[in-house]
Amino acid sequence: MKVLVTGGLGFIGSHTVVELQQKGFEVVIIDDLSNSSKEVLNGIFAITGKMPIFEEFDLKEKSKVEAFFQSHSDICGVIHFAASKAVGESVSEPLKYYENNINTLVYVLKEMTKLETANFIFSSSCTVYGQADELPIMESAAVKLAESPYGNTKQIGEEIIKDTCKVADNLQAIALRYFNPVGAHPTANIGELPLGVPQNLVPFITQTAAGLRKELSVFGNDYPTEDGTCIRDYIHVVDLAKAHVVALERLIEEKSNDKYEVFNIGTGKGSSVLEVIKAFEDVSGEALKYKFAPRREGDVVEAFANTSKSNNVLGWKAELTLKDAMDTAWKWEKKIRNM
Repeated sequence: MKVLVTGGLGFIGSHTVVELQQKGFEVVIIDDLSNSSKEVLNGIFAITGKMPIFEEFDLKEKSKVEAFFQSHSDICGVIHFAASKAVGESVSEPLKYYENNINTLVYVLKEMTKLETANFIFSSSCTVYGQADELPIMESAAVKLAESPYGNTKQIGEEIIKDTCKVADNLQAIALRYFNPVGAHPTANIGELPLGVPQNLVPFITQTAAGLRKELSVFGNDYPTEDGTCIRDYIHVVDLAKAHVVALERLIEEKSNDKYEVFNIGTGKGSSVLEVIKAFEDVSGEALKYKFAPRREGDVVEAFANTSKSNNVLGWKAELTLKDAMDTAWKWEKKIRNM
């Protein structure tokens, strides 16, 4: 069965392509390479022994989206990752984010409504919850006013999909709300490769240990947590990738309870920034240089998932640990730096 993965050469997308191919799916990738590299295809091939079909174009080009679906009308599902994702950049360039993240979603959904059967997995985010009133966070928690245009595009995206499912008889969808994806494939053939200065904690840690960065800034040490630093739910990217395959199989096998479903994808455990640093130091044997810096605007204090719905209803559970994630992320960093 053929599956389209948009943004399939990105961090989460490439790991999901690997898991799909290992499950026997034929994968077609659309990626504009704005935040990825064609070299990732070689990493996917090295792991799976199979090269996915690759089409390079921008999903904002509506006519190309139309032409793609006309020539690939036999796809059994779409996993939609393609989106701009830097929170800070979204604040300074909101229109770029609304155009890229919303328009492309609409164009893809429009074409999917023309198919006989349309199964859609949406890459959503725990940012839709903001600072939740209760922890761990359940899927029924209130969706709060977004802290950034990026977060808002995820909220709007979910609403667009939900509304479309109501009127399109052929469409069923699952939104996966990720917590914090980290790590790399255990083969070190694919991993996170941010362009420029990393926006996320773990690549900044590994780049600092590799000598690319002078030191790591820990934003805030006066939060109302045990060690004063923010707490997040760090999910290994391989576990996250597997969740997409399970979700797609749920749709294909018509096991969904509703036409539109939402699942949290996390470990159910919160780890502080200092705990992440300690986990890295333990597995790498490296002493990390870091300093405390002022809090960042928009950072929530604490966020971790209630995973009972994804465990019991979706039939998926995180299996890898924070130390597994740090170990694989460090192996990936050393490989790409020829260390």
